[in-house]
Amino acid sequence: MEVGHPVSRFREPLIGMQLPLGSDPRTDILRRTQAALIGHFGRIVRPPEKRRAPEWVLVHGVIGAQTKTAASNASTEGLLAEYGSWEAVAAVPLAELETRLQRQTFPSVAANRLKQCLNAIIDQRGAVDLRHLSNLETADAMAWLETLPGVARKNSAGVMNASTFARKAMVIDGHHRRIMQRMGIVPAKADTAKTYDALMPVVPQEWSAADMDEHHLLLKKLGQSFCRPRAPHCEACPLRSDCATGTGALAKR
Repeated sequence: MEVGHPVSRFREPLIGMQLPLGSDPRTDILRRTQAALIGHFGRIVRPPEKRRAPEWVLVHGVIGAQTKTAASNASTEGLLAEYGSWEAVAAVPLAELETRLQRQTFPSVAANRLKQCLNAIIDQRGAVDLRHLSNLETADAMAWLETLPGVARKNSAGVMNASTFARKAMVIDGHHRRIMQRMGIVPAKADTAKTYDALMPVVPQEWSAADMDEHHLLLKKLGQSFCRPRAPHCEACPLRSDCATGTGALAKR
């Protein structure tokens, strides 16, 4: 499982993100990928009114390891409904918190990480309040988040992109990373942080935060249907023509 990176290790790769975008051939591949996925699956757009508070998105990410989104949604909503505030959740005894997180795949891990994370924010900010991140550049805000217990690159990008912050940050889950590796867009053994650092400089410049969010959701859908971890359906995949693995697999048949 991923762990947060110290701020000093996080900022350095992001310097490269200041380079002009669009000059890499992978940028055109990402454009074609987006068009092909929309053509196959249709639009998956998160309405602005459906965006959650950054604190909600953070909790959802911290407890969500290897758990289906619907279960994590229910757990996150349930905690806030039962206890009324994230400060109250932070004060819940660990055993009780674990009981409340039985929907999660690893409830004991989720409970421990959540309690540590919320208390770390309270220690630094006086309350579970992430509004100060709106005053920071995206890279600096993500760096701050990654100093928290249980928060790694996927979670920090999620807070910045999928919440009401709506920043340009690509959320990378296991499906997304696997597809980018198989397509040859990122190195075959790149972890989530390295995948993020490889992708962000080649994301089409015209893409908004909402476009990045939709790209992530579309790739997740592709990973659940065609580009599965085992026995991928390369022949029918809508991205086959731009995929190193898909075209290579077909050439061997």
